[in-house]
Amino acid sequence: MARFAKSQCRPCPARTHCTTTDSARTVGFPPRELRDLQLRVRAEQQTPDWKTRYAVRSGVEGSINEFAHGHGMRNCRYRGQPKAHLQHVLTAIAVNIERLSSLAPAEEVLSTRPPTAFQTYLDQQGIPRSKSWRTLGT
Repeated sequence: MARFAKSQCRPCPARTHCTTTDSARTVGFPPRELRDLQLRVRAEQQTPDWKTRYAVRSGVEGSINEFAHGHGMRNCRYRGQPKAHLQHVLTAIAVNIERLSSLAPAEEVLSTRPPTAFQTYLDQQGIPRSKSWRTLGT
């Protein structure tokens, strides 16, 4: 461990690259074994094989992050393992549906449904019909 006083830090040419604290600086040096391990692992992380293996983990971590932060899965709404499990399963289904709905369709097939008998009656009578049942109460 190395400690530097304020008076030693102020005239340092690398001061702009340091943290912004007004107290003395403390720099820790890991043991040689740990330093060698860090260097070896950092070198391994640059290989294509490691990056391929990490890509899988990265995808899984992204999904976990989406569940935890995007869908509130850190806190369960129900008590008991069976209900908590059901909440997790239903949330996973909802996320999968959301992901599938955002995918572009493989082939654009626009097939319009023929109007129902009720819609045909409304059209014949000149009665305007709403575009969606969701807009009826608004």
